Amino acid sequence: MNRWLNTLAALAVIGISLPQLARAQFGSPQQIAEQQALEKTYSQLQITDQFLELSVPNNTVGETMGVALNSKGHLFVYTRTGPMGIARGGQAARLFEWGPGPRYKFVKEWGPNNYAASFAHGVRVDKQDNVWMVDEGSGMVVKFNPRGQPVMWLGRTPETIDYLETYVEHFGRGYANLANRPEHPVGRAGQFDRPTDVAWDSHGNIFVADGYNNSRVVKISPEGRLLKTVGTWGKGQDQFNLLHSIAADAADNIYIADRSNWRIQVYDSDLNYLRTITGVGSPWSVCISPGSPQYLFSGDGNGKIYKLTLDGKVLGMAQTSLGRGGDPSLLLHSIACPDSNTLYLGSANLWDVQKITIH
Repeated sequence: MNRWLNTLAALAVIGISLPQLARAQFGSPQQIAEQQALEKTYSQLQITDQFLELSVPNNTVGETMGVALNSKGHLFVYTRTGPMGIARGGQAARLFEWGPGPRYKFVKEWGPNNYAASFAHGVRVDKQDNVWMVDEGSGMVVKFNPRGQPVMWLGRTPETIDYLETYVEHFGRGYANLANRPEHPVGRAGQFDRPTDVAWDSHGNIFVADGYNNSRVVKISPEGRLLKTVGTWGKGQDQFNLLHSIAADAADNIYIADRSNWRIQVYDSDLNYLRTITGVGSPWSVCISPGSPQYLFSGDGNGKIYKLTLDGKVLGMAQTSLGRGGDPSLLLHSIACPDSNTLYLGSANLWDVQKITIH
């Protein structure tokens, strides 16, 4: 009850009602009706939907927010779990590794007692098998090398001292004062505000979806130098309403799940706008398969996956996760796609990873 009261109070401060929140996440009646009409024209993918029944010694797996695989087929999950806090509490996030299937034997926890692990959102593995943890609560993106050593830290964790910074250095207009913050803040260099995901181009440049509050995508050099940002809050070109996931194709185009705008926006590697993809509901997660041709996969807030060409043509869709939660709670929070017919899905409410095989 306290959690819901706190949520309602926070929403009231920034002028958002629960009906407004529902429309932002799941769409207006008109959007839903139009999407349902489109889906009647889509082919149905024939799939096998397997829950992996992952386990961790002396711990629950928790909500499997981020999923990724390395080149050896090892599975990484950044999950909302842990005994030290809940609902954005300290240490309510842990990063686990399992060996390859079909056994998925537990290997280890990465970065135990991690200073940046507050409220898990995403994990990705790059082509060099570095593991990247994206934490919404701390506002940080942490890079681990293949041996599990943290080697890069982007963003910074808000701390008690931020209260003093807000009221002494910024005269009440800083990070900690929710009532005096702009409704849609503009991000500052070196800081993220609830980031959601990370991707890379072929030159190693880093693209961060900075995501819930700043409404921007940030391009960073391989060495960690800020190169460019694009985005403000809104519905127009170069505007976003909740960047929730990000992926890059072999041509270095960047695909951004603009969740509450019900679209995927596509940019080149210099963050110049190219096109918009619609027809996949409210995109919570995106992934682009390796190989040739590449395919774009998108997952929504109702457990549906869509397979598309890179120019946005829907090739088919499927409903997943039935029997595991009530509608509309089948939130496909992340997708890993090691090939064009295999997906691993992380959920914002289900305590396991799903493996989807497309036949």
